[in-house]
Amino acid sequence: MHQQLIIDKISGILEATDDGYDAQLTQLLDGAKRIYIAGAGRSKLVGNFFAMRLVHGGYDVSVVGEIVTPSIKDGDLLIIISGSGETEQLIAFTKSAKKVGAKIVLISAKGESTIGDMADGVFQIGKNELYGKVLGMPMGTVFELSTLVFLEATISHIIHEKGIPEEIMRERHANLE
Repeated sequence: MHQQLIIDKISGILEATDDGYDAQLTQLLDGAKRIYIAGAGRSKLVGNFFAMRLVHGGYDVSVVGEIVTPSIKDGDLLIIISGSGETEQLIAFTKSAKKVGAKIVLISAKGESTIGDMADGVFQIGKNELYGKVLGMPMGTVFELSTLVFLEATISHIIHEKGIPEEIMRERHANLE
């Protein structure tokens, strides 16, 4: 029962998400010198999933907040994952990246937001009216799971577009674990 509730809700959100986003996001990724991914809380965890798969796909990726993350520069891409687009720390990251000329992309449940207004591109996952309270899916779960599936689908798009064999991805996978 609960599995079907979650699957149905995520399916509804993804059906209301623009079909062209995966190709648009891939184009932005391919045009960036380096890619930085930021989020807060569970959205950060979703970003970590995406960052790992991008590394497997051959991209130069850093997760914001890690001690080894290099400084962002002109020509780089900052991807912010924020359901609200209003997280203070992520607003600060956006302002800093914008100052040096990096491109900003927001992945959010709300396209119109503080970060959305500063971003070069906004990928709105679903429609605002679909994000009401859902019993059993509290505090952002709908956005986080929908975004995770959307980003995994984007990775699938990249793998198929570029013809990246799984063996190559495995070679890029961490081997110190």
